[in-house]
Amino acid sequence: MQKFFNDTGTCVPSKHYMVDTGAKVSKIINMIEKGQYFTINKPRQFGKTTTIYQIINELKKNKCFFPILLSFEGIGDDIFESENKFCKSFFKILIKNLNNSGVLNKDLFTINELEINSIESLSSQISFLTQTIPQKLVLIIDEVDKSSNNQLFVSFLGMLRSKFLSAQNDMDFTFYSVVLAGVHDVKTLKMKINPENPGKQNSPWNIATDFLIDMTFKSNEIATMLMAYCEDRKVSMDIQIISEKIFFYTSGYPYLVSKICKIIDEILIPNKKVFTWNIEAVEESSKYLTNKNYSSTIFDDLIKNLENHKDLYDLIFEISINASSKSYTISNPVVNLGIVYGILKDNLGWCQIQNLIFEQRIYDYMLSKVETSNQYVVLDHSSFYTETGLNMKQILRKFQQFIKENYATKDIQFLEREGRLLFLSFIKPIINGVGHDFKESVIGNERRMDIQISYLTEKYILELKRWNGEIYHQKGLVQLSDYLELNTMKEGFLLIFDFRKEKEYKEETIVHNQKEIFTIWV
Repeated sequence: MQKFFNDTGTCVPSKHYMVDTGAKVSKIINMIEKGQYFTINKPRQFGKTTTIYQIINELKKNKCFFPILLSFEGIGDDIFESENKFCKSFFKILIKNLNNSGVLNKDLFTINELEINSIESLSSQISFLTQTIPQKLVLIIDEVDKSSNNQLFVSFLGMLRSKFLSAQNDMDFTFYSVVLAGVHDVKTLKMKINPENPGKQNSPWNIATDFLIDMTFKSNEIATMLMAYCEDRKVSMDIQIISEKIFFYTSGYPYLVSKICKIIDEILIPNKKVFTWNIEAVEESSKYLTNKNYSSTIFDDLIKNLENHKDLYDLIFEISINASSKSYTISNPVVNLGIVYGILKDNLGWCQIQNLIFEQRIYDYMLSKVETSNQYVVLDHSSFYTETGLNMKQILRKFQQFIKENYATKDIQFLEREGRLLFLSFIKPIINGVGHDFKESVIGNERRMDIQISYLTEKYILELKRWNGEIYHQKGLVQLSDYLELNTMKEGFLLIFDFRKEKEYKEETIVHNQKEIFTIWV
């Protein structure tokens, strides 16, 4: 069977083209060899389950370890009906995993199973089991979120915590290492561990070592998957350039990396949308993913998480639409929620949307909300086009007129918050179906938004910026001209939102470092 790029479920080396994550897996194995307890807490579709199976396969090569895998995803809620049922079920799972070890006295463990009816008795049997089995037992629990809000599971973690601390002092026997995998960090769970002091809260998992391994795929790691593809399919491509372009759009988010490749291989090339693997193919694939009509669970979850948490929605709106700089502070519960859901990442101490594809999907969704409101007006677009592209100057002039007529003397507070979104919703139908736009994040205190627009054979670079005085204006001109130089372009466009009472609606063509910058104030 021919290998393919997998975007669902666990990736299997014999079936799928995969990134070589050997270095990451080795680091995780090293943590297990040290006897550490830890949580692999990463967002949905971040390769956690695939990584777990790789860990298990590596541990099986070492006769000193015996991995035991448990997943709560398909186990059902009835296991948590009672302490008795949970403990018996958990013990059965342990025995089932160990049956092939050849060292179990099955009759003895059948008798022991009858005696398990509480967390305390389960603890005793874990001690007995870990003394009986000659290998070091490694407990791995996947999809731990499915049960992390259940008091029985919290109590179970508390028991493992207590046994771990006792075992450190040679006063008990327990699992050599425990690995929990899920979206949320189980260390944040709280439980009452002192009945005599009900106000005291503690984490049942504060024994866990911080998991600091970067699970995203860097461009050189993406290249290993493309190399395997080229060798298998007997094709050639500029692997370095394509890997870097895939990373540019995905920031190495595992699902998106595989998905971009899958779209090129199974949709774009067969349908002759592209003819070979190149930068244009990656751009077309990313455009396919950001199309508002393309649906995927990961994008549905992205929007659902924003809509279910208003504070998070407002934070992402400010970062993505208003180019506001927010400190990357994990102690901030709203920022932390964005990290947990894979929406935010750290960039030089500032919050940044995790990748360009997520950012595009987010602001397209926010645009759709404006388009269905009374704040959006459809204009005659006929004057906005040329034979090869767009009349960007005319588009900006029309937007200036639109703002002047509708918001000149009212809704200033609304315009301060929604102005950029209004422009994006203004230009979206103009390029829709033919052109492609991508917003690039700006880190720091610049309060600007850079947009690249491709339409037919032309490309345009447009910067949206809030007026903060002449000094910042001159600095912005330097930045935009440098950006134009980086993209080997002679002309750029600048849209300035000016919220001063004495502002003037004007336009100006500014020449800076041999670059022409057409500027509009609104």
